[in-house]
Amino acid sequence: MSGLRPVTVITGASAGIGIALAHVFARNGYALALVARREDRLRALADEIAATGAPTPIVIVADLVQAGAARKIGAALAAQGVEPQFMVNNAGFGLVGLASARDRDEQLAMIDVNVRALTELSLAFIDSLERHRGGLLNVGSMAGFLPGPGTAVYYATKAYVLSFTEALHSELKSRGVRVTVLCPGPVPTEFAARAGVSGGLAPGILTQAAEHVAEAGYRGVMQGRRTVVPGLANKLVIILIRILPRRLLLRLVDSRQSRRRSARHP
Repeated sequence: MSGLRPVTVITGASAGIGIALAHVFARNGYALALVARREDRLRALADEIAATGAPTPIVIVADLVQAGAARKIGAALAAQGVEPQFMVNNAGFGLVGLASARDRDEQLAMIDVNVRALTELSLAFIDSLERHRGGLLNVGSMAGFLPGPGTAVYYATKAYVLSFTEALHSELKSRGVRVTVLCPGPVPTEFAARAGVSGGLAPGILTQAAEHVAEAGYRGVMQGRRTVVPGLANKLVIILIRILPRRLLLRLVDSRQSRRRSARHP
């Protein structure tokens, strides 16, 4: 045993699903370490959680675009005498637009956060997750099940998250580490503005509140489920995605993203 106390580490904890996940884990008795770039938001969330009577979360300011984020987070945790029991990789962002037209560096930064940092943090703390009989929760997207013309790089990053996490679920099961990928549909958060989307993300029937998504993710990882898609309508869509011809899916997604581009540039 390492002697370090267990915590749940949540990246992207300054907004949206990350905030909701922090509240769910805290409400269920888990000490937290909150990670994001915006210190003021993290401090406010930590104070809000502490006001409920839960332990005050540790605040770690880190930009996951930068290489070595896992080392920085690990050092910050060790300095507080803690180590991960649950690792929640929620940080990520999307960009809507033709891959050939969007800024290349911005798209590569998206890969750094959505893929490289998530992979690094998923693998960095496996020993402590095993010691504390905990788990790994990676936040993917329904986009991971689809080809993504008009949002090509973002959809590809989420396809990676889905495939990688499902494989880790199989690899780590024998070690008692629960591994779950959470694949929500549209969630009303800051994501749309960051992605460059005006108007709704998708039909309202597919939209889920961040709190509902967080609860589903929490239950999923606690139960050791491989994949969680919140919402009945979204589950039905995933079934359709799996049986429709790929060529038709490409046309449908391309048409949807074309309408979005038209709305942005009338």
